[in-house]
Amino acid sequence: MLTDSPAFSGFSVDDLDRARTFYEQTLGLRVGDVEMGNMFQLNLGGGTDVFVYAKDDHVPATFTVLNFPVADV
Repeated sequence: MLTDSPAFSGFSVDDLDRARTFYEQTLGLRVGDVEMGNMFQLNLGGGTDVFVYAKDDHVPATFTVLNFPVADV
């Protein structure tokens, strides 16, 4: 069922501009814009993208998340 689903991951940050600067300039990662607005994506090796989004009440996560887009639940 999920074999061909393009899974993706993401995490929140408290300051989107500061995070983008860190990932792009400090770590040298490719960063792309996302049409949905208040987020960007990290373009990692192997064609993997990780979404980074701003969250007002951001607290660093103590877990990992893997998302599977599906047509119906």
